[in-house]
Amino acid sequence: MSAEDFRTRIDKNDRILVLGSCFAANMGDRLAKAGFDLCVNPFGTLFNPASIASSIRRLESATPFGLQDCVPLGAGAGLWGSFHHYTKFARPSPEGFLDNANAALREASEFFRSCTAVIVTFGTAFVFEHIPCGNPDTGEGMSGIVANCLKRPAREFRRYMLSHEDIVQMWRPLLQGPLKGKKLIFTVSPVRHMADGAHGNGLSKATLLLAEDTLVREFPDASYFPSYEIVLDELRDYRWFAEDLVHPSPEAIDLVWERFRDSLQIAL
Repeated sequence: MSAEDFRTRIDKNDRILVLGSCFAANMGDRLAKAGFDLCVNPFGTLFNPASIASSIRRLESATPFGLQDCVPLGAGAGLWGSFHHYTKFARPSPEGFLDNANAALREASEFFRSCTAVIVTFGTAFVFEHIPCGNPDTGEGMSGIVANCLKRPAREFRRYMLSHEDIVQMWRPLLQGPLKGKKLIFTVSPVRHMADGAHGNGLSKATLLLAEDTLVREFPDASYFPSYEIVLDELRDYRWFAEDLVHPSPEAIDLVWERFRDSLQIAL
């Protein structure tokens, strides 16, 4: 994708919210080093479209987290967190967790109201639904989808893959509402999620790509940046991956950043 093909432009006057996978955090880190005003993953790393959508609704409402949201981490961690947050937010007590989580929420909600651009990176279409919050037989209860399983027993969750229609239906109201008028950049993380093997990962990524393509075609304020394609189709070599053969290497991330910077015509 050339700079001429990309319809979104970002400059130092933009306030940028970055949400999504660890790959989003990598791009956010480079934007921060370039001197941009941004907020990166105020709930921690988020992987699936449902959890990212939920985080945007929470930023819009600014509804504080309460004791009803507190969940003890499993595996004898002795920590408390919530199904809305990554484990880095966990603290030894519910009160400590809430103080930390709500302070981050207040700051991020204020930032969200005035931000002019949002960068969203989907990592996987697979989700975990906490069974007490939904119906494991019918699939109802989408509010039960968690951002993180908090090391709790697998029997507490139902795992399945969202369809691209599911993703479009949960994101369309956001683009019509709280995201309306903001520059929106979608991307799919090149990090390979191999819990379901190469085929499952391929189906998941294809689902994300279809959903983002549908949204970008519908909404003129939205653009798509091909980070997934750059790493998986253009580089196409394991030397561009870290030792785990799942995450892109620092060199690959640098190359994607250069393409991202050039496509958005970012002046550094």
